[in-house]
Amino acid sequence: MLEDTNTEFKREYTADIKKEVIAFANTDGGVIYVGKDNDGNNYPVTDTDEVLTQITNSIRDSILPDVTLFTSYDVSGGGIKITVQEGTNKPYYLADKGIKPAGVYVRQGASSVQASFEQIRQMIKMADGDKYEAARSLVQNLTFHEAEAEFAGRSVDFGEGQKRSLGIIGTDGLYTNLGALLSDQCAHTIKLAVFDGIKKGDFRTRKEMEGSIFKQMHSAFDFLSLVNNLAATFSGLNRIEQYDYPEEAVREAMLNAIIHRDYSFSGSIIVNIYDDRMEFVSLGGLVPGLHREDLFIGVSQPRNEKLANVFYRLKHIEAYGTGIRKIMQFYEDMPVKPDIVTTNAGFVLTLPNINYTTPLKSGKTGKIKSQHQVLLDYLRTNPAITNEIVQDILSVKQTRAYAVIKEMVNMGLIKKDDSNSGNEYVLM
Repeated sequence: MLEDTNTEFKREYTADIKKEVIAFANTDGGVIYVGKDNDGNNYPVTDTDEVLTQITNSIRDSILPDVTLFTSYDVSGGGIKITVQEGTNKPYYLADKGIKPAGVYVRQGASSVQASFEQIRQMIKMADGDKYEAARSLVQNLTFHEAEAEFAGRSVDFGEGQKRSLGIIGTDGLYTNLGALLSDQCAHTIKLAVFDGIKKGDFRTRKEMEGSIFKQMHSAFDFLSLVNNLAATFSGLNRIEQYDYPEEAVREAMLNAIIHRDYSFSGSIIVNIYDDRMEFVSLGGLVPGLHREDLFIGVSQPRNEKLANVFYRLKHIEAYGTGIRKIMQFYEDMPVKPDIVTTNAGFVLTLPNINYTTPLKSGKTGKIKSQHQVLLDYLRTNPAITNEIVQDILSVKQTRAYAVIKEMVNMGLIKKDDSNSGNEYVLM
């Protein structure tokens, strides 16, 4: 008899027997013989009862999840035979080391070796399924200061029972990946960058939000509020103020990126702010079975159902599937509309800067001046404008009114109405 993938010899009891048990439970099972030297020769145990007690206590107290259901013992011939079956709740690990290579072992040949992070992830996926948020977190030493404050501020309980019902703690008593996302130790981040101009080039500023998803959410909102400029236009003597981006649209876009991204990827949510638009880039395309068109009619299948439920409980979202429709409604009366691009691995939601540019039907582009915007707003509720109407609305003289009309015609915003003989202009 020789040591191999399923056989291990121990001349006497040592504390590292628990590593062998873990390795067998994480691989294909095996047998540990206590009382045999490396060559398989018998080396009787002095006090089998005492040693057996040490072994059983060590396995019971030092290994998580509970592996005792997969272990059995046989005392005969002055030795102890420990039979370990392959476990069903992998990875098994040393309780004092956690779910990381220092605590997880697998069998390779006649040796028990530390598992790689990728082996650990695959074991978790096989045991817990493909739902990332429901799988066991690789990090178990988690704190929830930000989450506790968020729940308290919303008058929602955050006790042990609530953590279990929400899926922050799994049925095995361990923290899930959902718990890791809400924890202060969250490994994912949100990156925000402000660029000069309308192309990716020189940065004006950039930030990376870390910590709990809740902390990142609030920090991102604060930053985006700072770069969301307020522009003023005039209609006669009336001052009209309008943000570059509807504040609620920004909020919904940020929440959509946080709730629906694929957290099995390690990359960050990215928000790029240009002079003419704000882009929200998140990993993970649409959930299989959904199409881009479905988003506009409220069809929704959350990738992270438990995370979405947390945000719903905290009243950050009203209902599933309403975010995109609400964003489009905020732009309903705007000359420019949001855009959505999806790929197999990515989702990009673009909010246009309503105080900057608009894509024109003529294919031309140009900067929308405040006077242009006032006239466009007028034409949405009135059939046409004339030079006299422009003079009255903008409080300008005839020459300036004509110049504004000419600018808008050249930009493709309006056109002369050929259906009558008057000098009237209508929307393109």
